[in-house]
Amino acid sequence: MAGKEIDAPTGIETTGHSWDGIKELNNPLPRWWLTVFYISIVWSFAYWIFMPSWPGISGHLKGTRNHSERANVERAVADLESMRADQMKRLLTVGSVSEIESDPDLQLFALTAGKSIFGDNCATCHGAGGQGNVGYPNLADDDWLWGGTLSDIQTTIHYGIRSDHPEARINQMMGYGETGALSGDQISDVVEHVMTISGRDADAAAAARGAEVFAVQCVSCHGPDGKGMKALGAPNLTDGIWLYGGERQDIQKSLYFGRSGVMPAWTGRLSEEQMTALAVYVHSLGGGE
Repeated sequence: MAGKEIDAPTGIETTGHSWDGIKELNNPLPRWWLTVFYISIVWSFAYWIFMPSWPGISGHLKGTRNHSERANVERAVADLESMRADQMKRLLTVGSVSEIESDPDLQLFALTAGKSIFGDNCATCHGAGGQGNVGYPNLADDDWLWGGTLSDIQTTIHYGIRSDHPEARINQMMGYGETGALSGDQISDVVEHVMTISGRDADAAAAARGAEVFAVQCVSCHGPDGKGMKALGAPNLTDGIWLYGGERQDIQKSLYFGRSGVMPAWTGRLSEEQMTALAVYVHSLGGGE
Protein backbone atom coordinates (compact mmCIF):
# COMPACT_ATOMS: atom_id res chain seq x y z
CA MET A 1 0.00 0.00 0.00
CA ALA A 2 1.49 3.31 -1.02
CA GLY A 3 1.46 6.41 1.21
CA LYS A 4 -1.16 9.14 0.81
CA GLU A 5 -0.47 11.74 -1.84
CA ILE A 6 -2.23 14.38 -3.86
CA ASP A 7 -3.64 13.29 -7.19
CA ALA A 8 -2.11 15.70 -9.72
CA PRO A 9 -4.99 15.89 -12.25
CA THR A 10 -7.73 16.48 -9.63
CA GLY A 11 -5.79 17.92 -6.69
CA ILE A 12 -7.58 15.51 -4.33
CA GLU A 13 -5.78 13.57 -1.67
CA THR A 14 -5.63 9.81 -2.21
CA THR A 15 -6.55 7.26 0.45
CA GLY A 16 -3.28 5.45 0.01
CA HIS A 17 -5.01 2.49 -1.60
CA SER A 18 -3.81 1.36 -4.98
CA TRP A 19 -4.95 -1.54 -7.21
CA ASP A 20 -3.02 -2.32 -10.36
CA GLY A 21 -1.71 1.23 -10.43
CA ILE A 22 -5.15 2.77 -9.97
CA LYS A 23 -5.22 5.07 -6.94
CA GLU A 24 -8.34 5.67 -4.85
CA LEU A 25 -9.28 9.30 -4.29
CA ASN A 26 -10.41 10.38 -0.85
CA ASN A 27 -13.61 12.06 -2.08
CA PRO A 28 -16.09 12.98 0.66
CA LEU A 29 -19.45 11.20 0.69
CA PRO A 30 -22.32 13.17 -0.91
CA ARG A 31 -23.99 15.47 1.60
CA TRP A 32 -27.48 14.16 0.76
CA TRP A 33 -26.34 10.58 1.40
CA LEU A 34 -24.81 11.49 4.77
CA THR A 35 -27.99 13.37 5.71
CA VAL A 36 -30.15 10.33 4.94
CA PHE A 37 -27.74 8.09 6.82
CA TYR A 38 -27.82 10.22 9.97
CA ILE A 39 -31.61 10.54 9.79
CA SER A 40 -31.83 6.75 9.57
CA ILE A 41 -29.77 6.42 12.72
CA VAL A 42 -31.98 8.87 14.58
CA TRP A 43 -35.08 7.13 13.22
CA SER A 44 -33.84 3.73 14.42
CA PHE A 45 -33.41 5.00 17.98
CA ALA A 46 -36.88 6.54 17.88
CA TYR A 47 -38.29 3.25 16.58
CA TRP A 48 -36.69 1.32 19.44
CA ILE A 49 -38.37 3.66 21.90
CA PHE A 50 -41.88 3.62 20.44
CA MET A 51 -42.23 0.26 18.64
CA PRO A 52 -41.55 -3.41 19.45
CA SER A 53 -37.96 -4.17 18.60
CA TRP A 54 -35.14 -6.12 20.23
CA PRO A 55 -35.77 -9.64 21.53
CA GLY A 56 -34.93 -10.41 25.13
CA ILE A 57 -34.59 -13.46 27.33
CA SER A 58 -38.30 -13.73 28.15
CA GLY A 59 -39.85 -11.55 25.48
CA HIS A 60 -39.04 -8.44 23.51
CA LEU A 61 -39.00 -4.68 23.92
CA LYS A 62 -42.66 -3.76 23.45
CA GLY A 63 -42.18 -0.04 22.93
CA THR A 64 -44.05 2.83 24.54
CA ARG A 65 -46.87 2.64 21.93
CA ASN A 66 -47.62 -0.99 22.86
CA HIS A 67 -48.08 -1.67 19.15
CA SER A 68 -49.12 -5.20 18.09
CA GLU A 69 -49.68 -6.37 14.53
CA ARG A 70 -51.40 -9.46 15.93
CA ALA A 71 -53.93 -7.23 17.66
CA ASN A 72 -54.33 -5.21 14.47
CA VAL A 73 -55.08 -8.36 12.47
CA GLU A 74 -57.57 -9.55 15.09
CA ARG A 75 -59.35 -6.18 14.94
CA ALA A 76 -59.37 -6.27 11.13
CA VAL A 77 -60.83 -9.79 11.13
CA ALA A 78 -63.46 -8.77 13.69
CA ASP A 79 -64.40 -5.74 11.56
CA LEU A 80 -64.66 -7.97 8.48
CA GLU A 81 -66.83 -10.49 10.33
CA SER A 82 -69.05 -7.64 11.48
CA MET A 83 -69.44 -6.45 7.90
CA ARG A 84 -70.33 -9.97 6.78
CA ALA A 85 -72.69 -10.69 9.67
CA ASP A 86 -75.87 -9.50 7.96
CA GLN A 87 -75.17 -11.46 4.77
CA MET A 88 -74.24 -14.53 6.77
CA LYS A 89 -77.51 -14.34 8.73
CA ARG A 90 -79.46 -14.04 5.50
CA LEU A 91 -77.98 -17.32 4.34
CA LEU A 92 -79.74 -19.09 7.21
CA THR A 93 -83.12 -17.98 5.90
CA VAL A 94 -82.78 -19.55 2.44
CA GLY A 95 -84.04 -23.02 1.72
CA SER A 96 -83.16 -23.50 -1.91
CA VAL A 97 -80.64 -22.49 -4.52
CA SER A 98 -83.32 -20.59 -6.45
CA GLU A 99 -83.84 -18.26 -3.49
CA ILE A 100 -80.14 -17.45 -3.46
CA GLU A 101 -79.98 -17.03 -7.23
CA SER A 102 -82.81 -14.51 -7.05
CA ASP A 103 -80.51 -12.23 -5.06
CA PRO A 104 -77.26 -11.70 -7.06
CA ASP A 105 -75.52 -9.94 -4.17
CA LEU A 106 -76.30 -12.76 -1.74
CA GLN A 107 -75.31 -15.37 -4.33
CA LEU A 108 -71.96 -13.68 -4.97
CA PHE A 109 -71.33 -13.40 -1.24
CA ALA A 110 -72.23 -17.07 -0.62
CA LEU A 111 -70.01 -18.31 -3.46
CA THR A 112 -67.07 -16.14 -2.41
CA ALA A 113 -67.33 -17.10 1.26
CA GLY A 114 -67.93 -20.77 0.40
CA LYS A 115 -64.90 -20.92 -1.88
CA SER A 116 -62.70 -19.53 0.90
CA ILE A 117 -64.09 -22.00 3.44
CA PHE A 118 -63.67 -24.86 0.96
CA GLY A 119 -60.04 -23.93 0.35
CA ASP A 120 -59.31 -23.85 4.07
CA ASN A 121 -61.11 -27.05 5.06
CA CYS A 122 -62.01 -29.29 2.11
CA ALA A 123 -59.45 -28.89 -0.66
CA THR A 124 -56.93 -31.14 1.09
CA CYS A 125 -59.09 -34.18 0.30
CA HIS A 126 -61.34 -33.05 -2.55
CA GLY A 127 -58.81 -30.94 -4.45
CA ALA A 128 -58.72 -27.20 -5.03
CA GLY A 129 -61.45 -27.41 -7.67
CA GLY A 130 -63.40 -30.21 -6.01
CA GLN A 131 -62.22 -32.74 -8.60
CA GLY A 132 -61.56 -35.36 -5.93
CA ASN A 133 -59.17 -38.29 -6.03
CA VAL A 134 -59.24 -42.04 -5.48
CA GLY A 135 -61.29 -42.50 -2.31
CA TYR A 136 -62.39 -38.86 -2.26
CA PRO A 137 -65.55 -37.98 -4.23
CA ASN A 138 -65.45 -35.66 -7.21
CA LEU A 139 -67.71 -32.73 -6.31
CA ALA A 140 -67.52 -31.18 -9.77
CA ASP A 141 -69.50 -33.85 -11.63
CA ASP A 142 -73.22 -34.72 -11.53
CA ASP A 143 -72.90 -37.95 -9.57
CA TRP A 144 -73.96 -37.66 -5.91
CA LEU A 145 -73.85 -40.66 -3.59
CA TRP A 146 -76.20 -39.09 -1.04
CA GLY A 147 -78.03 -36.64 -3.30
CA GLY A 148 -77.00 -33.30 -4.75
CA THR A 149 -79.71 -30.90 -3.61
CA LEU A 150 -78.70 -28.01 -1.39
CA SER A 151 -80.39 -29.75 1.54
CA ASP A 152 -78.61 -33.06 0.82
CA ILE A 153 -75.22 -31.36 0.66
CA GLN A 154 -75.92 -29.43 3.86
CA THR A 155 -76.79 -32.65 5.67
CA THR A 156 -73.55 -34.29 4.57
CA ILE A 157 -71.51 -31.28 5.63
CA HIS A 158 -73.28 -31.02 8.98
CA TYR A 159 -73.04 -34.64 10.06
CA GLY A 160 -70.44 -36.28 7.83
CA ILE A 161 -70.31 -39.85 6.59
CA ARG A 162 -69.41 -42.64 9.01
CA SER A 163 -68.13 -39.91 11.31
CA ASP A 164 -68.37 -39.81 15.09
CA HIS A 165 -71.51 -37.63 14.92
CA PRO A 166 -74.68 -39.46 16.10
CA GLU A 167 -76.57 -38.26 13.00
CA ALA A 168 -73.84 -39.13 10.52
CA ARG A 169 -74.81 -40.76 7.24
CA ILE A 170 -74.04 -44.45 7.60
CA ASN A 171 -73.72 -47.28 5.10
CA GLN A 172 -71.48 -50.28 4.93
CA MET A 173 -69.77 -51.93 2.00
CA MET A 174 -68.69 -55.14 3.68
CA GLY A 175 -65.58 -57.09 2.83
CA TYR A 176 -67.07 -60.22 1.30
CA GLY A 177 -63.73 -61.95 0.95
CA GLU A 178 -62.26 -60.85 4.25
CA THR A 179 -65.33 -62.03 6.17
CA GLY A 180 -65.64 -65.25 4.16
CA ALA A 181 -69.15 -64.37 2.96
CA LEU A 182 -68.08 -65.09 -0.62
CA SER A 183 -65.37 -67.27 -2.07
CA GLY A 184 -62.67 -65.93 -4.33
CA ASP A 185 -64.38 -67.45 -7.37
CA GLN A 186 -67.71 -65.89 -6.46
CA ILE A 187 -66.06 -62.48 -6.06
CA SER A 188 -64.43 -62.85 -9.46
CA ASP A 189 -67.82 -63.73 -10.98
CA VAL A 190 -69.44 -60.64 -9.41
CA VAL A 191 -66.63 -58.51 -10.82
CA GLU A 192 -67.46 -59.81 -14.31
CA HIS A 193 -71.15 -59.03 -13.74
CA VAL A 194 -70.30 -55.48 -12.69
CA MET A 195 -68.09 -55.09 -15.75
CA THR A 196 -71.06 -56.22 -17.87
CA ILE A 197 -73.63 -53.82 -16.40
CA SER A 198 -71.15 -50.96 -16.72
CA GLY A 199 -70.94 -51.60 -20.46
CA ARG A 200 -67.52 -53.24 -20.70
CA ASP A 201 -66.23 -56.50 -22.06
CA ALA A 202 -66.49 -59.41 -19.66
CA ASP A 203 -66.52 -63.17 -19.45
CA ALA A 204 -70.17 -63.98 -20.24
CA ALA A 205 -70.33 -67.26 -18.32
CA ALA A 206 -68.69 -65.75 -15.23
CA ALA A 207 -70.93 -62.69 -15.47
CA ALA A 208 -74.03 -64.91 -15.54
CA ARG A 209 -72.90 -66.69 -12.37
CA GLY A 210 -72.02 -63.32 -10.85
CA ALA A 211 -75.49 -61.99 -11.58
CA GLU A 212 -76.96 -64.70 -9.36
CA VAL A 213 -74.62 -63.81 -6.50
CA PHE A 214 -75.29 -60.10 -7.07
CA ALA A 215 -79.05 -60.70 -6.79
CA VAL A 216 -78.59 -62.27 -3.36
CA GLN A 217 -75.82 -60.13 -1.88
CA CYS A 218 -75.88 -56.70 -3.55
CA VAL A 219 -79.33 -55.65 -4.78
CA SER A 220 -80.52 -54.49 -1.34
CA CYS A 221 -78.20 -51.49 -1.69
CA HIS A 222 -77.28 -51.18 -5.35
CA GLY A 223 -80.69 -52.19 -6.71
CA PRO A 224 -81.51 -54.97 -9.17
CA ASP A 225 -80.13 -52.94 -12.09
CA GLY A 226 -77.03 -51.80 -10.19
CA LYS A 227 -77.96 -48.12 -10.43
CA GLY A 228 -77.54 -47.55 -6.71
CA MET A 229 -79.69 -45.84 -4.11
CA LYS A 230 -79.01 -42.31 -2.92
CA ALA A 231 -81.01 -42.88 0.26
CA LEU A 232 -78.35 -45.41 1.25
CA GLY A 233 -75.37 -43.72 -0.36
CA ALA A 234 -74.92 -46.77 -2.60
CA PRO A 235 -73.08 -45.91 -5.83
CA ASN A 236 -74.35 -46.44 -9.34
CA LEU A 237 -72.34 -49.30 -10.81
CA THR A 238 -73.52 -48.79 -14.38
CA ASP A 239 -71.89 -45.43 -15.12
CA GLY A 240 -68.23 -44.58 -15.59
CA ILE A 241 -67.77 -42.86 -12.22
CA TRP A 242 -65.83 -44.88 -9.66
CA LEU A 243 -64.85 -43.60 -6.25
CA TYR A 244 -62.22 -46.29 -5.67
CA GLY A 245 -61.37 -47.10 -9.28
CA GLY A 246 -63.31 -49.08 -11.87
CA GLU A 247 -60.76 -51.55 -13.20
CA ARG A 248 -61.16 -55.26 -12.45
CA GLN A 249 -58.54 -55.23 -9.73
CA ASP A 250 -60.16 -52.18 -8.11
CA ILE A 251 -63.63 -53.74 -8.05
CA GLN A 252 -62.20 -57.03 -6.77
CA LYS A 253 -60.42 -55.19 -3.96
CA SER A 254 -63.64 -53.36 -3.01
CA LEU A 255 -65.54 -56.64 -2.87
CA TYR A 256 -62.85 -58.50 -0.96
CA PHE A 257 -61.95 -55.88 1.68
CA GLY A 258 -64.99 -53.57 1.64
CA ARG A 259 -64.94 -49.77 1.76
CA SER A 260 -65.52 -47.48 4.72
CA GLY A 261 -64.17 -44.00 4.02
CA VAL A 262 -64.93 -41.26 6.53
CA MET A 263 -66.19 -37.73 5.87
CA PRO A 264 -65.88 -35.69 9.09
CA ALA A 265 -68.82 -33.82 10.56
CA TRP A 266 -68.34 -30.05 10.39
CA THR A 267 -70.93 -29.21 13.01
CA GLY A 268 -69.03 -27.62 15.87
CA ARG A 269 -66.09 -26.78 13.60
CA LEU A 270 -67.88 -24.35 11.31
CA SER A 271 -70.79 -22.05 12.07
CA GLU A 272 -74.24 -22.63 10.57
CA GLU A 273 -73.67 -19.70 8.25
CA GLN A 274 -70.31 -21.03 7.10
CA MET A 275 -71.75 -24.48 6.41
CA THR A 276 -74.56 -22.94 4.37
CA ALA A 277 -72.11 -20.89 2.31
CA LEU A 278 -69.98 -23.99 1.82
CA ALA A 279 -73.00 -26.00 0.66
CA VAL A 280 -73.90 -23.28 -1.85
CA TYR A 281 -70.36 -23.30 -3.23
CA VAL A 282 -70.18 -27.10 -3.48
CA HIS A 283 -73.58 -27.12 -5.20
CA SER A 284 -72.20 -24.64 -7.74
CA LEU A 285 -69.13 -26.71 -8.62
CA GLY A 286 -71.06 -28.78 -11.10
CA GLY A 287 -74.15 -30.91 -11.39
CA GLY A 288 -75.92 -29.86 -8.22
CA GLU A 289 -79.49 -31.13 -8.29
